[in-house]
Amino acid sequence: MAAVPAKAATVSSQHANPKSDIEIAQSVKPRRIADVAKEKLGISVENLEPYGHYKAKVSMEFIKSLQGRPNGKLILVSAITPTPAGEGKTTTTVGLTDALNHIGKKAMLCLREPSLGPCFGVKGGAAGGGYAQVIPMEDINLHFTGDFHAIGTAHNLLSALIDNHIYWGNSLGIDGRRVAWRRAIDMNDRSLRQIVSSLGGVANGFPREDGFDITVASEVMAIFCLAKDVDDLKKRLGSVIIGYTRDRKPIRASDLKAQGPMTALLKDAIAPNLVQTLEGTPAFVHGGPFANIAHGCNSVLATTTALKLCDYVVTEAGFGADLGAEKFIDIKCRKTGLSPDAVVLVATIRALKMHGGVKKEDLKSENLKALEVGIANLQRHIENVQKFGLVPVVSINRFSADTDAEIELVKKGCAKLGVEAVMADHWAEGGKGAADVARAVVKVIDSGKSRLKLLYPDDMPLFEKIRTIAKDIYRAKDASADKSVRDQLASFEAMGYGHLPVCIAKTQYSFTTNADAKGAPTDHVIPVREVRLAAGAEFVVAVCGDIMTMPGLPRAPAADNIDVGPDGRIVGLF
Repeated sequence: MAAVPAKAATVSSQHANPKSDIEIAQSVKPRRIADVAKEKLGISVENLEPYGHYKAKVSMEFIKSLQGRPNGKLILVSAITPTPAGEGKTTTTVGLTDALNHIGKKAMLCLREPSLGPCFGVKGGAAGGGYAQVIPMEDINLHFTGDFHAIGTAHNLLSALIDNHIYWGNSLGIDGRRVAWRRAIDMNDRSLRQIVSSLGGVANGFPREDGFDITVASEVMAIFCLAKDVDDLKKRLGSVIIGYTRDRKPIRASDLKAQGPMTALLKDAIAPNLVQTLEGTPAFVHGGPFANIAHGCNSVLATTTALKLCDYVVTEAGFGADLGAEKFIDIKCRKTGLSPDAVVLVATIRALKMHGGVKKEDLKSENLKALEVGIANLQRHIENVQKFGLVPVVSINRFSADTDAEIELVKKGCAKLGVEAVMADHWAEGGKGAADVARAVVKVIDSGKSRLKLLYPDDMPLFEKIRTIAKDIYRAKDASADKSVRDQLASFEAMGYGHLPVCIAKTQYSFTTNADAKGAPTDHVIPVREVRLAAGAEFVVAVCGDIMTMPGLPRAPAADNIDVGPDGRIVGLF
């Protein structure tokens, strides 16, 4: 086991420990990843591609050798609708996995890689927190093994090939007004949302409108995370529709012979990244689409490989269960045959009070009335998970201001829906602090009651799929779209893509498209602003409300606090 540092006095809840997450992470001496791989997973050093001493990729040859092994049990971690008060979904994913090992099970976890945009923006990193983190935390939150750089480069190679083809005569007849492939960069940069490219005269090509999405919203990222192997990756990349001719004929990446060089840039990146938690638990951290603008799950390769290596695999889906869990099930599970054996919904009493109308500065005071109102948000997510035929356990992240009366109120609210709510203190105590949650999850798995049901069938029309999610998951009275959007969906169906699932791009902060509408609103309308065909990823994106696929930096970005100290260590990252 990794040596977990001694904790000051009795640390019983979040914020009782003065150390920051990065200070805690840097206080631990990690084990060499080759030792973790061998002892915990049976992976020999010959099957690792090391990136230093503490992170490595698992070879694709080894992954192929696992075919035929039985699968372990899959645990999906999701959460209530996020608030500025914090919920701790990734922290719970890490802590729960450590807890499963603590109670004698063989478990590992699968997370997404963090995007540099939030790391330098407002959200912070995505390696967990407190004593429930994956390490090396600084590497994971920054360049890591270079996967995002490879994904962004592959994406922009296709962009360059498109403009180069047009420049040299445009034999495919690409209509410059109908190029559907934007550029990508892994940074929040609002100034790049809409641009005009190829300015500067004849030598620079034909000017046209263009724009950037953040790399996590790239279709290449989605393909990377959904591909089963290198051959599947190449096939999907070739299927990407980059634009249309004047008579609306689709042009694919394969028409530009782009899939080969793009795959060459991604062939090393596609192997899952192996790291460890503070307690030496193995973890795959691989792929990183956001759940508010993409499908929000780690790579299929990481998840399916982990299931061959351990008895229990814990993975997360981004943001609240209305976005992350829905897409995990209706996209990832639909395409792979994966099926969670249990779901953990993460909540904090602080966040539930905020959903009940309490301001952030007042959250430390007991407020049972507001908490009772806010519990409706948690109950909505519980009901949604149950609609998928899955059995949830609620994990309540403990904070020092939580009172006994508040805890009891949440437990009773969950019990009304037949769900167990368990207090967890993994932020302060690591795996030991989430042992009760682990036991509750194992109990649910052993009951065998989870039976996955998809929300809609493949043959349902695309707009009806959007409407079904809006009504059944968001509790809207309907979804709306202009004639141009409906016509675009009809054209996708005419092209043979009507069987694809839909991926809703919407604010993560509400069941509505209004980020300020907290709690569990009903009878609203979900306006669909735009639809995009991701033919290689094999889903249709419905952009709703005012959500942006290129975020901007806040007035005071997290970058203001990040630096390198005299000893060469990064400070202020999280």
